[in-house]
Amino acid sequence: MKIGLVLPAIPAYSETFFRSKIEGLKREGHEVLLFVKEPPTYSFDLCNVVVAPSLYRFHKRWFWEWFRVIGYLLFNFPKAFRLFSLHFKNENSYFKAFQNVLINAHFLPYTLDWLHFGFGTLALGRIHVAEAIGAQMGVSFRGFDLFIYPVKHPGCYRELFSKTVCYHVLSEQMKQHLMACGVPEHFIQIIPPALKLEDFKPSDRALASPYRLLTVGRLHWKKGLESVLTALAILQQEGVDFTYTIVGSGPELERLQFAVYQLGLTERVFFKGKLPHAEVLALYQDHQIYIQYSFQEGFCNAVLEAQASGLLCVVSDADGLDENILHGVTGWVVPKRNPKALAAQLIEVTQLSPAVQSEFRARAYKRVQIGYGLELQQQSFAAFYSQKRD
Repeated sequence: MKIGLVLPAIPAYSETFFRSKIEGLKREGHEVLLFVKEPPTYSFDLCNVVVAPSLYRFHKRWFWEWFRVIGYLLFNFPKAFRLFSLHFKNENSYFKAFQNVLINAHFLPYTLDWLHFGFGTLALGRIHVAEAIGAQMGVSFRGFDLFIYPVKHPGCYRELFSKTVCYHVLSEQMKQHLMACGVPEHFIQIIPPALKLEDFKPSDRALASPYRLLTVGRLHWKKGLESVLTALAILQQEGVDFTYTIVGSGPELERLQFAVYQLGLTERVFFKGKLPHAEVLALYQDHQIYIQYSFQEGFCNAVLEAQASGLLCVVSDADGLDENILHGVTGWVVPKRNPKALAAQLIEVTQLSPAVQSEFRARAYKRVQIGYGLELQQQSFAAFYSQKRD
């Protein structure tokens, strides 16, 4: 089977999700072709890569890019005409239909069994490509493109949801959301993130003051970091001694730094910026409690990594997080947008006996080990592509 995977760029070394997916499909005997918008920035040898032509700004390869696109259209005219017809039927505009064919011309030379878009937003503007080239269409949804992007762009997926598409989601809540949008249940498969478990060393270290708290993630408003800081200010008022490390970069850095200053937490909160994955793994070993108090979250790999490393995890009830963590069993789930409740839960966790802490760690690691290993994920994707759904 030949599978085309559409991503913005080739996966970075730290993006184990896509890399392991490609490796698993190849191990099952499938051929994978990666379609990207950005040229590779490093040598990528997992599979062949097709870079989309850059037509709309002048650069040193501009003439060659147009020559390449014209060749795609001439040598694959039946597919190009079918794509034009499908788009024209929807848009009723010759100009937009022709523009769409130009943008998606690099797909036309390839015969694929599946064309799978790694993010829901990547399918926008390419909804008819799979049908035009005779492939089945798959789409993976993450938290942002399913829950946040449509708020800014109402109705953006209306046409997508009207077509025969197989969807991959990360959690049961995402599945229920798609079904509420009219997608039949049998077109949706839940495949959560997974870990290469041998990279993690679970620790059974008991909590000790000063408590070392950690969050890993992009500095984006949806991560709820300002609410975490408010909760930590309450802890400080209660006399709890702690430090809090935030790993990641993003647009909210200045706002968060100012919040740290105003809340009087400058001696306790540390921003590490974006770090290589190996350094993040080392930080898991050096911390005790992991916090993920997001307003929205598809599932969250970092919470899985924290559990696999032996950290006690406190998360919000946003979307997939309350499936990632079982409240009172493998960690604690706190209602989102409630810093007082978060502070109370953190204080309760610090007061647990070493024996109870150990039980939580053991249950969390066992659950990750059984349900979130790479091999299981790779088998699930192989099954996703082997089922022809009509």
